[in-house]
Amino acid sequence: MNNTHIQVKNLNAYYGKQHALKDINIEIPKNQITVIMGPSGCGKTTLLKTFNRFFELNENVNLTGEVLVDGENIYDPNVDVTEVRKVVGLLAQRPTPLPMSIYDNIAYGMRIHQMKKDRAAYKKSVRHYLEIAGLWEEVHKRMHDPATSLSIGQQQRLCLARGLAVEPEIILGDEPTSALDPISSQNIESRLLELKKDYTIVIVTHTLRQAKRLADHVIYMYLGEVAEAGPAHEVFTNPKHERTKQYLEGLF
Repeated sequence: MNNTHIQVKNLNAYYGKQHALKDINIEIPKNQITVIMGPSGCGKTTLLKTFNRFFELNENVNLTGEVLVDGENIYDPNVDVTEVRKVVGLLAQRPTPLPMSIYDNIAYGMRIHQMKKDRAAYKKSVRHYLEIAGLWEEVHKRMHDPATSLSIGQQQRLCLARGLAVEPEIILGDEPTSALDPISSQNIESRLLELKKDYTIVIVTHTLRQAKRLADHVIYMYLGEVAEAGPAHEVFTNPKHERTKQYLEGLF
């Protein structure tokens, strides 16, 4: 059984003339948390955003190579981008609730994709995803309040619930706890650890402690290249690459 969910082949990405990603070849395992780490500006977020085609939302960008999700190249001209972004959800660095009620934030994507047959089914699903995100108990009496009335930690869990509601297979997190206080961060981390049994999760983090708490698989990047990739315990205890070793020792 092939355990690879995302496979990247000979990927190169450019912002104008800047060569941001250089010959990336990696495999991301199914139902695990893969952490992309490395010093600032090494291409972590750029790599993450090639997995759901958010990269091309930037101006003047160019990309060569392939990103296969479930064996299909998502950059094939016949692929529907909307479908890609439904399968691969993104939890951004700062929560971005939609300018509508808590309830509508969760129901919105399901309605666009016409996923439920009636109002009762939507209600049930909204509750289900809020429960998964650990938010139902805190918001069930104020479902029609604006989502922006929630604390920033609650908003991030709301965005997680909203992403899950369209039934993705893969969750991307771009430093998803960096704007949060320690308790909210812990909340998001524990959700992610629970969710990996049902989803493939890929996270960019700049904190080594977080990487060690969450990662099953690690991709270490340096200057737009993958310096090292493999099971977390191997990379953390016995890094093969000198750069990885220095990074783990906190030298840069």
